[in-house]
Amino acid sequence: MRDFIINNCSAMIWCIVAIEAVFALILGLKFKKDKSLMTLCMLLIDIGLFIDALFIVLGAVVPGGLPEGVSRIRFVSHGVLIPLMFPIGGYALKLKGKYIKAVWIFTAIICALGFAEGLATHLELRQVGDLIRHASADTTPAWADAISSILSFGTVIPLMVVGIAVWVKQKTPHLFLSCFFMFAFSALGPATGNMDLIFFISMIGEVLMVLFFYLYARVYKAE
Repeated sequence: MRDFIINNCSAMIWCIVAIEAVFALILGLKFKKDKSLMTLCMLLIDIGLFIDALFIVLGAVVPGGLPEGVSRIRFVSHGVLIPLMFPIGGYALKLKGKYIKAVWIFTAIICALGFAEGLATHLELRQVGDLIRHASADTTPAWADAISSILSFGTVIPLMVVGIAVWVKQKTPHLFLSCFFMFAFSALGPATGNMDLIFFISMIGEVLMVLFFYLYARVYKAE
């Protein structure tokens, strides 16, 4: 399986790019219809994941990989957009007034930290099969690594907890499953010793996350 993934990595990521583009269209149309800020947050997260996957797979097309300055865009977009999981949780819990405002203030702070982390991360080229991409180097400041970890797990785990509450109250597991699959696939790479394939394995979790985001958005009813 490992050899298959390495030999076909770029082709599979092109498929992921296409799937995320379709979800962006579907979520965009849904937001146009329902004007829900929760749907908008889901759409923006999907766009961030689309940018990330597209810029990675272009490293199989551009000789020597994308320039560092271009690759940094995906780190910055990830840092700014992933924290939008917090307001998704807030809207799922149907928070209102000062409570949802507090969630947005907290989110804005994390987005600012994510933006700073994206700029401060030291990048180095890595290759898997025919894919050349920029990744975080060992010389990245410790504070930037800490924020990166928060963005990876500190957003998914709280939303997973919210998903359990939503499952109990609203009788739908979709929000929980979106975060569960993201968490599971993020942990699968390290658990199997495939550290160099974490980026790809995590992408599968991202696609499942957006799928279940959409399924939850379909049944969500604001009050």
